[in-house]
Amino acid sequence: MSTDNQQVMGFDFGSGRIGVAIGQTITATASPLDPLTARDGKPDWQALDNLIADWQPSTLVVGLPLNMDGSISDMARRARKFANRIQDRYQLPCFLIDERLTTAEAKRIHLEAGGGTNFKQESVDGIAARLLLEDWFASDTRIPSHTRLEDLYVIGNP
Repeated sequence: MSTDNQQVMGFDFGSGRIGVAIGQTITATASPLDPLTARDGKPDWQALDNLIADWQPSTLVVGLPLNMDGSISDMARRARKFANRIQDRYQLPCFLIDERLTTAEAKRIHLEAGGGTNFKQESVDGIAARLLLEDWFASDTRIPSHTRLEDLYVIGNP
């Protein structure tokens, strides 16, 4: 990766909320942002348009929620579809990263910081997005969002 500092926006895809984080390549760190509301996985496009305009990322990263055995989950397929939509909409490179256990880790971080256990009221989605984005910075693997999941992972049982 280039030594130029680039803004990268990460997403923790969910059907009701989408976690968002912004990070910088030069420090390989990220910060959580407020989550986007979604309806059946479809984001509030105006809110997402505003985020992209405000932060002007050069790259997008979407977490891929694989099953624990590494097989493709229904949510992983939906996350990839979301990744392809935002890549096409914003004409920015978009990558996927395995995000297994990031939500569990985000909940642990939230609780250790004194947060409550009502995760519907106290969203950890931004923390999960931060974690997956920092994992992406630390990884040498770059999976373009238009990559067929079946070419990389085992097909899970329906």
